[in-house]
Amino acid sequence: MRLIQFQDGVRKVLAAVTDDEAFFALQDKDVWELFRRAERLGKTPLEIINADIADGTPLEEEWNTLELLSPVDAPEVWAAGVTYQRSREARNYEATGGKADAGSTFYDLVYDAERPELFFKSTSARTVGPGGNVKLRSDSTWQVPEPELGLVLNAAGDIVAYTIGNDMSCRDIEGENPLYLPQAKIWKQSCSIGPAIRLAETTQDPYDLDMRLRIYRNEEAVVDIAANTGLLKRRLDELVSFLKRDNLLFDGTVLLTGTCLVPPDSFTLQPHDRIEIEIKHIGTLINKVIA
Repeated sequence: MRLIQFQDGVRKVLAAVTDDEAFFALQDKDVWELFRRAERLGKTPLEIINADIADGTPLEEEWNTLELLSPVDAPEVWAAGVTYQRSREARNYEATGGKADAGSTFYDLVYDAERPELFFKSTSARTVGPGGNVKLRSDSTWQVPEPELGLVLNAAGDIVAYTIGNDMSCRDIEGENPLYLPQAKIWKQSCSIGPAIRLAETTQDPYDLDMRLRIYRNEEAVVDIAANTGLLKRRLDELVSFLKRDNLLFDGTVLLTGTCLVPPDSFTLQPHDRIEIEIKHIGTLINKVIA
């Protein structure tokens, strides 16, 4: 079961999407009102949704043609780095100028360390939803999307749902100096989330989700790569445990778990490119690139 938010005139509507793509408007104003209602009634969110839609009539439109909003209003987005071997390789390429014999780097150290790399990525004001525009940074010439499985957390740090995230990144800025990481990661419209969140209780195995990245330029696919979350080196609860350690979380905090899909080293995004990130059982997050 997935949840989406869409704009209907002046109203923001929360809706449930079943695995056969039928979708139903819900009475709750947002995800957290639904979760609190379930808690009050001593039921799971899935039980509440199933009871609500049991006698309901599906909406006639196809849900992915609506004016979709971010499925969860994330006050903060955090991200994990170097959690896949492919990410480790890409970071080493940036840091060493492509020298294969440069020896061990700090990225190798963090890949094997007990403590993961976690960094602040975005706020709600910097995050766009499905169909929104992600922006290129003006002082970078090597920029890529980073497709990631996102964990939707409540204030206690529980994983309540999964989503898709795009952690836009400047490979040249990060490669120049690791202390430039915030500038390589955080700017206006540098993060997107959506198109849906999938309830954790209906996700059979988050370590076996097929992911795919397609980038279109002039309607031609210039990048088309795929991987699986089974390649993730760290456990999801491990990442969450470090994020909430001596920290303050909010309902709707999203933790992006790292990327295993990196475009070729010769590739950089250009204005008007279209990014499509698909994760099986969640959906496809589509964003256009602007300068």
